[in-house]
Amino acid sequence: MGRAFESHRARLSISLPTREEYRTLFGLAVPVVIVQLGMMLMGVVDTIMVGHLNAAALAAVALANLYFFCIAVFGMGAVMALDPLVSQAVGAGDEAGIARSVQRGLITAFILAVPSTGLLLLVRPFLELLGQPAELIPLATRFIYVTAPGMLPFIVFLVFRQTLQALHRLAPIIVIILVANLVNAALNWVFIFGRLGAPALGVAGSALATTLSRWFMVIALLIVAWKDLGPRLIPWQRESFQAGALRRMLRLGLPIGAQMFFEYGIFGLVGTLMGRIGTLAMAGHQIALNLSSLIFMVPLGVGAAAAVLVGGAVGAEDADRARRATAGSLLVGSVFMAGAAAVFVFAPVALARFYTADRSVIDMARPLIVLAGIFAIFDGLQAVAMGVLRGIGDTRAPVAICLVGYWFVGMPTSVILGFQAGLGPVGLWWGLVAGLAVTAGVLLVRVRIRMRRALERIHIDHPEPVV
Repeated sequence: MGRAFESHRARLSISLPTREEYRTLFGLAVPVVIVQLGMMLMGVVDTIMVGHLNAAALAAVALANLYFFCIAVFGMGAVMALDPLVSQAVGAGDEAGIARSVQRGLITAFILAVPSTGLLLLVRPFLELLGQPAELIPLATRFIYVTAPGMLPFIVFLVFRQTLQALHRLAPIIVIILVANLVNAALNWVFIFGRLGAPALGVAGSALATTLSRWFMVIALLIVAWKDLGPRLIPWQRESFQAGALRRMLRLGLPIGAQMFFEYGIFGLVGTLMGRIGTLAMAGHQIALNLSSLIFMVPLGVGAAAAVLVGGAVGAEDADRARRATAGSLLVGSVFMAGAAAVFVFAPVALARFYTADRSVIDMARPLIVLAGIFAIFDGLQAVAMGVLRGIGDTRAPVAICLVGYWFVGMPTSVILGFQAGLGPVGLWWGLVAGLAVTAGVLLVRVRIRMRRALERIHIDHPEPVV
């Protein structure tokens, strides 16, 4: 195993990245942002096209997608274990380690796709248990049944994406995402409305377009990126099936899934509470949340780049480079989000008008957009900090931090301010701000502590004995 390494317990404030290191950071972060926006755009296109059917179809697809991602999020997190494993192996020049990690990522994808697909098929009783509108349940169920075969390619695509990110090979992903958006839009047009001789399937047609697009993405990415993926997939290594290593990989990845579930869950619950207040509150909330989601793609990209750069430095046993990458990523993420926050705070009405001309909705959205600006700063910091910790391989502590911040601070604050104090939607958003502020603050402390310690490559094949 590579030796532990340290550099005089350097503090993050001592050194920032060099110009070349900033160039590398941006070179990784910008393509990741484009990919994330491309994946988001696919959902936007689905929503727009289904919305041309009727309100019930639109609501059913939204409900079905919420259920799908609640199930898929653990698989998404599990394969993100590839961030530290592959990037550290790249930094160490360990080609065999890269191959084993990718192959185990695929095995993990198949293992998780089976129960995840099974849970998707339980959508009807689950929605009935939650008391969802009776007219939406059949449509949402039909959508999920048709998208269920897309769970496996969805997770496998993420395996390939995380691998290529760690290899600094993002161009193939961008190409495939752009083409996949065109394919998805065309398939929606064909199957929703019955074009080119196909039957008009409505909601089921949108689901079919989604499933086919996911299969297209994973197959096309494998073909386009074969030069990078092929040597890591063939020949298949027998060690990749080692049960102990697979368990350790899951122990590394599943906490990321849990953290993502906690974050995804609190926004879903706050959305449900907004619905209890009224349609106007939900409309204003959706505008503020959509704006937040769009700008969040940037720190998410910076966080992904940080995971790769920090992981690569750990693998190369270069402590100073890991710390410089951490400081630079946090600086870039916070500066961008501070700028975005200023726009949110000083121009909320102009932003709301991009979504609606309804004055009552604009008035509702205005204070929420201002709060979204405050929220954005903490959101950016936590996203980058999470990426740094993922690059080190520190995935368990962030789960506890997010659980406390989101659910023990944020959720109670939302309920107290929103309902007991009578602040309504504004109170619910203040709870989100409070929860995220605590989460971001503690994560930054965690980053500082970990960066002061010796940094060591993760070995899941032959782990070091616990001292």
